[in-house]
Amino acid sequence: MSRDDFRRQADLVRDIPLEVVLTSWGAARDRQDKSRWHTPRGPLSVTDTKFYNWHTGQGGGGAIDLVMHLGGWDAGQAIGWLGRPLGGHAADPAAASIRCPWSSPVSSTPRATRVEENHGSLTPHPRHQLLRLPTPSLADLPRVRRYLTQERYLSETILDSLIDEGKVYADARGNAAFLMVAGKPNRPIGAELRGTGDRRWRGLAPGTRKDAGYFWIGHPGARRIVLCESAIDAISCFQLQTLLVGAPLSGQCLCVSTAGVRPDAPWLRPLLARGYEVYCGFDADEPGDTASRPR
Repeated sequence: MSRDDFRRQADLVRDIPLEVVLTSWGAARDRQDKSRWHTPRGPLSVTDTKFYNWHTGQGGGGAIDLVMHLGGWDAGQAIGWLGRPLGGHAADPAAASIRCPWSSPVSSTPRATRVEENHGSLTPHPRHQLLRLPTPSLADLPRVRRYLTQERYLSETILDSLIDEGKVYADARGNAAFLMVAGKPNRPIGAELRGTGDRRWRGLAPGTRKDAGYFWIGHPGARRIVLCESAIDAISCFQLQTLLVGAPLSGQCLCVSTAGVRPDAPWLRPLLARGYEVYCGFDADEPGDTASRPR
C-alpha cells in the first residue's frame, strides 16, 4: 500500500466518534459522569474528539489515536481495526488487516492481538496465542465487589481505586479480572481471572503471557518489591503494609503477582540488577518455602 492509499484509509476512519470506538471496544460509560469511560487501560475522560487517561497520563485526539492508545498499537494496526464494521463484541470481532507503508503487515483486533514483549513494547508474533481480554461488565461489578470485600476482606477504598484505574474489573460471567501489564506504559499483556460463584476457580485470560508482565499495586517510586502468588494476595499484602501500624515495609512498596509460585520470572532479573529489594510473600507451604530459598 502506498503512502497516499494509507492516508486515504486514515481519512475514512479518523472522524469516527470516540463514543462509537469505546463502545465497540467494550468500554463502559460511567453512570454518574457521562464524559468518563472505564477501559482496561484505566478511566478515560472524553470531550468531543479529545481523550485523556488519568491513570497513564496520556491523551490524544481522534479515533486513530484512541485505538492506538487502547491497543498499544501503531497507526497501521489502529486504522486496520477501525476499517472493519464497528459495533460488534470487542472480544471476538472479525480481524481486519492493513499495511502501513513504514511498518510490517499486522492482523488487527483489539482483544485478540499476537503479542511479545520487546523492551516494554508489544509487537506481533505469529507463534503466540491470540490475547483475548474479557470485556468489562458493569452489571456484574457488584457481585465481584461483594466477593472481594466480604469474602476476601479487601479494603473497599483500595479496591475502588483499582477499579477506577482499570486494574480490576468484572467480566460478563461475573469473574474478577486483574489486568497484567508490561513496561512503563503499563500495556496489557493478559489478566488473572478468579471465579466468584459457587465453583471457585482461578485462571488466566486466553493468550496471557505471564512471563512478559504482571499485576501490581503500590507506590510506583518504591524500591522494595514483594512477590505474591496471585493478584488477590498482592492486594492483601499491600493492604497490610499500608493499614497495619508498624508494618515492616510501612506501605512504601510494590506488591507484584507472579501468577503462581515463581521466583524466577524473566522480568525479575532486570529489577534486581537495578537495585530493587525483593521480598518473598509466597504462602508458607512447601512450594512457597522451596521457591523462597536462595539460589
